[in-house]
Amino acid sequence: MSKPMLRYSVRFAIAFSLFAASLAQGGHTTDPNENSSWSAITGSIEKMHSAMSSIKSSGNNDADFVALMLPHHQAAIDMAKAELVNGKDAQMRRLAQEIITDQQSEIELMQLWLRQHSHQKQ
Repeated sequence: MSKPMLRYSVRFAIAFSLFAASLAQGGHTTDPNENSSWSAITGSIEKMHSAMSSIKSSGNNDADFVALMLPHHQAAIDMAKAELVNGKDAQMRRLAQEIITDQQSEIELMQLWLRQHSHQKQ
């Protein structure tokens, strides 16, 4: 596995673990700011699922992969922004900022790829 892919995989695993732990706790909190953060995170997931489920197959596996990854990456950015607004742990805030930077860069790369390959079929 390439070093950037490994770094991405580790970040995703950490973020997913934190999200799963929060789900296991039922997402209940007494802090109004945490409720706002929870709503932002779950809202971004719902938006992602809606966007992904509305995508129809183009017949090009590569283009379909990119089309599905775009809302996935945007959801990661939205969740990371919620962490920056509401998070207190310096390490998690740094991770959130790195996720935003990396995912935005990857979105731009995928959008460029789509523009360059929009005429191709499988």
